[in-house]
Amino acid sequence: MTEIRYVQMADREFWYQLDRHLPESEFAAKVRDKQGYVLSEDHHPVGLLRYHLFWDNTPFCSMLFIDPGFQGRGYGRQMMAHWEQELRAQGYPAALTSTRTDETAQHFYRKIGYRDCGCLVMDVPGAAQPMEIFFVKAL
Repeated sequence: MTEIRYVQMADREFWYQLDRHLPESEFAAKVRDKQGYVLSEDHHPVGLLRYHLFWDNTPFCSMLFIDPGFQGRGYGRQMMAHWEQELRAQGYPAALTSTRTDETAQHFYRKIGYRDCGCLVMDVPGAAQPMEIFFVKAL
């Protein structure tokens, strides 16, 4: 049985097995603000999604990650659909996300209805990375 629920403080250990980017100081905020989800299969956590408000008014999925042993089973699609449904219920007209050009997630986002809407080139020494593609989806 698959369950998607808001992240809880008790999920901290699992969360940081998959998400090495979220500063420790922000984890409690994700719990408090209900801006993170955990997906479990048969009571075993296997995936997460976190977001924030871009421009303080537009939901932006900043992390979607499914444990590699559970990828390819539709869990990412389920997580995004759940998040989008909750955003619609809250009255948001659109959602954003992004991925680097060297990552295959761009194909996933396009398959589930997101369209390219811009990019970011980070070429600052010490912070350089491949181009980031931004995606938008009307809700």
